[in-house]
Amino acid sequence: MWVTRPVMMGLVLISLVSGVLGGLLRAGVSMPAVAQWDWASQAAGLHAALMIGGFLGTVIGIERAVAVRQAWAFAAPIASALGALCLLLKQYTWGVDLLVLAAAVFVVVNIVIVKKQSAPHTWLLLLSALVWLWGNARFMIMILSDEVLASWFSFLVLTIAAERLEMSRLTRGHPKAQPWLMAVVAALLAGVWLSGRDPMMGGVVLGLALTSLAVWLGLFDIARHTVRTQGLSQYMAVCLLSGYVWLGVAGLCWAAHAMGAPVRDAALHALGLGFVISMVMGHAPVILPAVARVKLYFDRRFYGPLLLLQLSLLWRLVAGYLSPEARAWGAALNAITLVVFALTVVSAAVSWQRHHPPTRRRPR
Repeated sequence: MWVTRPVMMGLVLISLVSGVLGGLLRAGVSMPAVAQWDWASQAAGLHAALMIGGFLGTVIGIERAVAVRQAWAFAAPIASALGALCLLLKQYTWGVDLLVLAAAVFVVVNIVIVKKQSAPHTWLLLLSALVWLWGNARFMIMILSDEVLASWFSFLVLTIAAERLEMSRLTRGHPKAQPWLMAVVAALLAGVWLSGRDPMMGGVVLGLALTSLAVWLGLFDIARHTVRTQGLSQYMAVCLLSGYVWLGVAGLCWAAHAMGAPVRDAALHALGLGFVISMVMGHAPVILPAVARVKLYFDRRFYGPLLLLQLSLLWRLVAGYLSPEARAWGAALNAITLVVFALTVVSAAVSWQRHHPPTRRRPR
């Protein structure tokens, strides 16, 4: 790969930090020093593009490229990271074109994976890539429409569902599990399609599909068994199960917003923070060693940011519904949560080094 790991990590960090700061500005958090920066308005207006395409899309692209073990597959995360940077620099045409290119290469990567292993979860991963490509293509002409947001979030939801479907093979499958999941996926796709033609109907269908998926995951995911274990497996299960609760809340709020209820912030962030970031927190101790070659020492410190995420999001959704000032405070606490989690990961990496010091070769 011609782009070094530090450069890729830097680009990912730029998308994350600018996306978070843009989100804080959108939520009404007063940051005079940030607001005067030239790119601040771009970050606020393109918050979703930076977080989903620039940050999460790049991270998922890196993970998939590592799995394929083909240098060309890294073109997807490189393009998405550079696309987000171009958007920040007000090079909108270049930014959008690079995001479309990233999704197109990502589709090819998943086709390769399906050819190597044709299974329900790999086909679902391919479908999620196609949904991302569709959303980015629509983003070229429609800015941040309901259809674009529905496509982007569905890309993340389907990706996570596919990964959990793969893990569910470790348990005895229920005969109704796969038909139920297929019906949910079909409803999700219908919701995305309808969002560009009948936003109210599309939002209701998509919201009900998200809630149905939350129920499916709660009933059939292996996390319902591993939550009774100890250590890392239990922590991951707690992250997953709490995320499924937020997914159900997000689905209900998404449908309610489509019917006119003022719960847009709750719908987007119960999904983006409550569900997706809970998944990120749960999988980080496993993904980072595999993808970034950063080994983490796991202990109960990881529960701190997870608890803070749940409490800050609950404050944002409940108190924020009643007061814009409370919503801004909730958004600030959400950002602090991400910083605390990042510091937790760094401290866990340092702890690993302390517990596993490098061994020196004895001179012969």
